[in-house]
Amino acid sequence: MKFESGVHRVQRVPITESSGRIHTSAASVAVLPEADEVDVEVDEKDLRVDIFRSSGPGGQSVNTADSAVRITHIPSGLVVQCQEERSQLQNRNKALKVLRARLLDRARREQKSKIAADRRSQVGTGDRSAKIRTYNFPQNRVTDHRVGLTLHKLDEVINGDLDELIEALAVADRAERLKKAS
Repeated sequence: MKFESGVHRVQRVPITESSGRIHTSAASVAVLPEADEVDVEVDEKDLRVDIFRSSGPGGQSVNTADSAVRITHIPSGLVVQCQEERSQLQNRNKALKVLRARLLDRARREQKSKIAADRRSQVGTGDRSAKIRTYNFPQNRVTDHRVGLTLHKLDEVINGDLDELIEALAVADRAERLKKAS
């Protein structure tokens, strides 16, 4: 269905139209793949771990034990610091948890922005003049404007017989790719 993205124009005569004038409307279609679940792998070699003394209001181990942890994720530049717990190991584990959460959030935002950009590029302005296909009900006609194909069997296309349209678009797509490759 990747060839279906763009503006589809429909020409019809509504039942309520007494003088038989053709009404034109348009629908913007975007065909996007299902988004994969984002997973974040944190490799130990991508981390720089700094140990330092906790600071802040009193307590028995503040300023005496090196229990605070700062983890820098080198590829992304993200820095996470934790000094809430008494032990270095607990602070390290907590900091890693926060780092993973932030990396996951960043990856999800990047994925969403990519999907939004794909959608915008497929739909364009949504203007009728940017049409890729016209469905003309009074003439039982379907025209794909990208390949110049006109079929006089709109009823079959509406019922799901898209084989001729898709084949013509696939041939044009292959020809375009060959032209770019050479």
